[in-house]
Amino acid sequence: MNRFLSFGQDARRIAEADSVAVIGLGRFGTSLALELMDSGTDVLGIDDDEEVVQALNGALTQVVRADATRMDVLQQLTIGEFDRVVVAIGSDITASILTASLLLQLNVPVIWAKAVDEQHGAVLQQLGVHRVVYPEKDMGRRVAHLVRGAAADYLEIDKGFAVVKTIAPHFLHGVTLASAAVRHTHDVTIAAHREPDGQWSNAQADTVLHDGDVVLVVGPTNQVERFAQLR
Repeated sequence: MNRFLSFGQDARRIAEADSVAVIGLGRFGTSLALELMDSGTDVLGIDDDEEVVQALNGALTQVVRADATRMDVLQQLTIGEFDRVVVAIGSDITASILTASLLLQLNVPVIWAKAVDEQHGAVLQQLGVHRVVYPEKDMGRRVAHLVRGAAADYLEIDKGFAVVKTIAPHFLHGVTLASAAVRHTHDVTIAAHREPDGQWSNAQADTVLHDGDVVLVVGPTNQVERFAQLR
């Protein structure tokens, strides 16, 4: 049987399940694929490096060595039947753009693509890729915020708006959130909280925090960073 036809039959079975195809299994693509597998999502991994493919054999639902810049290969792998495909190619920008273009021609409903810089991302967006991500840039920004501030974790939801995990400052200890009025005084919202060894709970107006409690703070980036500095 034709090698790609065999893989295509397996890929079709994967596509019918809760699944994602990840094209490009470098550090980002591999990390993404393994995380998806851990969350219960079937993954078809595609890379043109035989050593990479062999290393991930058995770790993903299906992994295949193939040239994703060829339409006939993508068709034989039934990539057009996947609802979600991630183009994680980073080392070859031309291959990334060509692969994304072919996926759009196959009418893949949702295409995510990794961009290595703003110019690469702009081309992908102009093509019509649904979501463009900048792993290195985003991670650098996130770490910069963590290094600069007192936050335990940081996530920028959109430009200028973020979520920060931090220790509840002293002025919140022993009072309700309603009486503390942090939204009015600090322009942020406490969305959730947990005790040091407890479970996360949604924050309510009558929530009372204590020493060592951890909170999720939502709001404008500058404001949540300032809030994380409070003690």
